[in-house]
Amino acid sequence: MSDDLRYPIGRPEPVTHLHPRQRQRCIADLAAAPTQLRHAVHGLAVEKLDIPYRPGGWTVRQVVHHLPDSHLNGYLRFRLGLTEDTPTIKPYDQDGWSALPDARTAPLEPSLALLDALHARWVGLLEALPPEAFRRTVRHPEQGLLTLDGLLALYAWHGRHHIAHITAARARIA
Repeated sequence: MSDDLRYPIGRPEPVTHLHPRQRQRCIADLAAAPTQLRHAVHGLAVEKLDIPYRPGGWTVRQVVHHLPDSHLNGYLRFRLGLTEDTPTIKPYDQDGWSALPDARTAPLEPSLALLDALHARWVGLLEALPPEAFRRTVRHPEQGLLTLDGLLALYAWHGRHHIAHITAARARIA
């Protein structure tokens, strides 16, 4: 665990290829993320949800809503990569999405339920894929060519990253 409030578990490492054990670890991380997120926010007073996880950062509520927003994009990117030859994936304005009214004010439960369902579906897909499927690629307009192994590693990190934001914030604000 890092003392850096922005990157409490460190920055993501670019990945092109995962060893089968690493891939299983990333899939397990995705499978565990919804439960870990629920645990991270369980019992947190409603007024604490609107406190930023760090100075200048999103609120805890925005982080919770951001995870299914981001992971929906990841799931779709994965499906595009599996069904098209090196598709160009669309970036999105995550700060703009987090500023929308639902991300700033909505209760957490719909986003928690969405993450539960999304990860159940995504993990089921990932576990059914043959190893060679993870070598398939997508093209990100800003990041270039990415393998599905690289996307898997990134989204596994992303869930751990934001859950660490919430648990660290909880320790400071509770």
